[in-house]
Amino acid sequence: MQGLAVVLFPVLLMLFALAMERVEFRLSKFGVREQEVQEFLDQASTSEVATLANEGFPHALARFNSRRRRVPAESALTDQRAS
Repeated sequence: MQGLAVVLFPVLLMLFALAMERVEFRLSKFGVREQEVQEFLDQASTSEVATLANEGFPHALARFNSRRRRVPAESALTDQRAS
């Protein structure tokens, strides 16, 4: 019985390592860069910080990026009206 455990342990360890590699790969897709976190912390609105607290960073970052994309378009529209 002990001989079987000695043989199975390396196999199980290898399978576990392969499974963890797949998990790490999937998690790395959802990772954010340090620069994105810093920008969020410097420029986030109160509602975006509330989203961070309630729903987590991916939702808060999506909301933040949505606002950032929308703001330049609105300022360009304001510039066109002024001219």
